[in-house]
Amino acid sequence: MDMAYFEQWVLKEFNINLSAYKSNQLHRRIGSLMSRVGVSTVEEYITLLKKDPAQKQKFLDFITINVSEFFRNPEIFEDLKDKLKNELLKNGSSIKIWSAACSIGAEPYSIAMYLDELSPMGRHKIIATDIDNTILDKAKKGEYVLSEIKNVKKEYLSKYFTIKDDKYNISPKIKSMVTFKKHDLILENYERDFDLIVCRNVVIYFNQDVKDQIYKKFSQSLKKGGLLFVGATESIYNYRDYGFEKASTFIYRKL
Repeated sequence: MDMAYFEQWVLKEFNINLSAYKSNQLHRRIGSLMSRVGVSTVEEYITLLKKDPAQKQKFLDFITINVSEFFRNPEIFEDLKDKLKNELLKNGSSIKIWSAACSIGAEPYSIAMYLDELSPMGRHKIIATDIDNTILDKAKKGEYVLSEIKNVKKEYLSKYFTIKDDKYNISPKIKSMVTFKKHDLILENYERDFDLIVCRNVVIYFNQDVKDQIYKKFSQSLKKGGLLFVGATESIYNYRDYGFEKASTFIYRKL
């Protein structure tokens, strides 16, 4: 496979920088995807992606890792709730949150439910971003299947969802708390003055140079005392290099 040529084409066509990903892992993923659709060369695969919108979307979903669910790793999410209550919301002020690489929206909506419970009168701002427009459209729709809401407590289900045709629809109130935008973590600038940045199960796929760049930019984007919440397989061992201290196992506080 001429992966260098393919990476250049993807960058030009989709504005996705594949060179940021761990190369061995990425090449295996692409090779597996090609074999599934019955093509053996990069050229054949590019031709297929150009002419078949469904295959193009499968590729984008595959590369941008759109796997998510509400309150993923519930015990870790409870830790975040504790930090929201006892640190970020303790003065009664409104807070600004960024859910980066938000996928189907389960993550920012989970946080919105916490905020509605802990600080219902607050004028909080949740910005949720992803690189994939199709997945952002799904997130904005706020419609989910049983597997995606499996960690949602019964009281949250009854309060924040309506069920229709085996689909779980998020309430307009929670929906209104989140603003979705397209954003590329690697290629674009970051907003500033966040109290909390949530980025889980994404950075793990990038090479070390890109990880360093992202964590530095996250640190710059947080207020002093702001928190970074990462995934359950993403402990940052050199967190001090980015100006963080450990707030708990998967939460880091900006010094």
